[in-house]
Amino acid sequence: MSAPIQTFRHFRDVPDQLWRWRNFSPAEIACRGTGQLKIHADALDKLQALRDRLGKPLIVRSAYRSPEHNRRVGGAARSKHMDGTAFDIAMSNHDPAAFEAAARAVGFLGFGFYPRSNFIHIDLGPARQWGDRFPPRAVPFAPEAPPAREALATSRTLKGTGAAGVATVGAAGVEVAQDVLAEAQGAILPLVPYLDTLRFVFIALALGGIAVAIWARIDDWKKGLR
Repeated sequence: MSAPIQTFRHFRDVPDQLWRWRNFSPAEIACRGTGQLKIHADALDKLQALRDRLGKPLIVRSAYRSPEHNRRVGGAARSKHMDGTAFDIAMSNHDPAAFEAAARAVGFLGFGFYPRSNFIHIDLGPARQWGDRFPPRAVPFAPEAPPAREALATSRTLKGTGAAGVATVGAAGVEVAQDVLAEAQGAILPLVPYLDTLRFVFIALALGGIAVAIWARIDDWKKGLR
């Protein structure tokens, strides 16, 4: 036997002990225009069952509507919303096809599809449907794991290019130092003859570093690391 339908002038008048639908509040189900509420227990039981089946929140866009509010929003003359047996649920956090299947499974019979407004109307019946179904939603593929790459700190290529960079900077630094020391002369003048030798040492290090970088890159390609 169905539970009696109860109507309240405002959702705040609903006794706490009467409300048993744990995932919804009287304010969510009440008329958006007047605050009035008609409790249709069978409809709310199915709404709670749908919430349990889907395992995620239902965003109720519209539930009960008072006759005057239904006229104001352009609702159907015999809208099930005025009976407290209809709910408009947003699809922002649901797959429409999965939502429809779950709603049918728990006993909803009437379905209205509003893809442009992104919600589905469900009610207790009679069985019928209207509107165009939502277009299929693309399911993103899981990103493929990138191939293992050596850490930059331990990369042989980086080490090689780093050594080349340091050596190149060193060679340039010798050029600058030679000019400075040439001007300084005095006590450090005896060091000047050795600067040409240091420059060639740094150039040799630069060439060696570049060679190591090229070898490491080729070796990585062979091993599939690049």
